[in-house]
Amino acid sequence: MPNIPINFREKLSQFQEHWSPKVIAELNDYQFKLVKVQGEFVWHEHTETDEAFLVLAGRLKIELPDSTVELGAGEMFVVPRGVQHKPSADQECHVLVIEPRGVVNTGAVGGDMTAPNDVWL
Repeated sequence: MPNIPINFREKLSQFQEHWSPKVIAELNDYQFKLVKVQGEFVWHEHTETDEAFLVLAGRLKIELPDSTVELGAGEMFVVPRGVQHKPSADQECHVLVIEPRGVVNTGAVGGDMTAPNDVWL
């Protein structure tokens, strides 16, 4: 890997699709994934790991079983392992997701919103 900084704007300009995370870096066994989101995702959980959402631009809602967390640019939230959640955004939102390598975006739910895993930019 070349010794150059990773530029989020440049990486985000390389794709248009929503709900399809792209890996931009790894730290030990954790991947940093950029994703563009708009509309509603599916209720799902990750039984083996926490999942961190860091909003770069826009506003992200994360519905939980008993509350809703709303995030703006520069804010982060960690969904604990095993907690059902459903992200959504009224307008396009850019998010950095941090999670272990191999995590499927829809958990065990699967379906049409399951994105290919380990896609690098």
